[in-house]
Amino acid sequence: MKLKNLAGIGLLSATLLTTSAAQAEGTLRLAQQFGIAYLLLDVARDQKLIEKHGRAEGVDIHVEWKQISGAAAMNEALLAGALDVVTAGTPPMLGLWDRTHGRQNIKGIAALGSIPSYLLTNNPAIQSLDDFTEKDRIAVPSAIVGFQPRTLQIAAAERYGNEQFKRFDPITISLPHPDATAALLTGASEITAHFSSAPFQYQALENPKVRKLLSSYDVLGGPGTMNVLYTTEKFHNQNPKTYRAFYKALEEAEGFVKANPDEAVAIYIRQQNSRLDPAFLKKVVLDPEVEFTITPQRTFVYARKMHELGILKQQPNDWKDYFFPAVHARSGS
Repeated sequence: MKLKNLAGIGLLSATLLTTSAAQAEGTLRLAQQFGIAYLLLDVARDQKLIEKHGRAEGVDIHVEWKQISGAAAMNEALLAGALDVVTAGTPPMLGLWDRTHGRQNIKGIAALGSIPSYLLTNNPAIQSLDDFTEKDRIAVPSAIVGFQPRTLQIAAAERYGNEQFKRFDPITISLPHPDATAALLTGASEITAHFSSAPFQYQALENPKVRKLLSSYDVLGGPGTMNVLYTTEKFHNQNPKTYRAFYKALEEAEGFVKANPDEAVAIYIRQQNSRLDPAFLKKVVLDPEVEFTITPQRTFVYARKMHELGILKQQPNDWKDYFFPAVHARSGS
């Protein structure tokens, strides 16, 4: 696929909202990141599902949408009160759950899907994790704290021992997925690897010089949640109608994507101004490894290992400890 096709994915730099007081019932300030992993939110936005379910709750909900790259920026905005709901990988949500225990008490709302994340390289000398050197650079959306670097830390711990879980931290750098994909494909920068996500990883793999070294599913032992939505206890408790409407919108978006993959792809293209081939995107949506579900899957693998490595001080008993009750009825993990 030609590089010009990356232009439609969203090579935009988003600025954080200025800090403001918590919003009253009927306002939802929400941010998502880049890629088809956020398809449920694209559907909810396009079909105005949050507003629809808000009316059923007796409240007119005004939704403010933002697009931000990286878990660190998301977490900063949530803690500052600049956003009500943010999206990031399971590990950064767990980190914030741990940090805010007894204070803001941040927890997950729902998952956004079980989608693999691939560690890719364009360096022929790299055949496994053992071959990375100090000259290599691994691009991720948010270094250290994000989904990809935490997954890489767990992979390093399993391969080299817990004491070496930070083995790859010095060569990991922050770069949005669209930019990292372009860098990997051109080979004109210091970046020799990219811990990617859909659809970017599938685009990159169309280039014969790019290959997969590792999947997040390898680390988790099977399909697992990539990204989650999370918020503060204050927002959850003070905005029950808005929260319920949002959760019901996510449920409807899940059913919509599963029943209408072609229309879901059209929505993604429309919402993200994407120039990608619809057939290519439909292949991603229907990939057997991909499931757009709000049920958390294998999130506790991260919780257990992050506590073992000393990243989390609090030790959860199960996945329900760090998700708000609405999603507890599902068969999560």
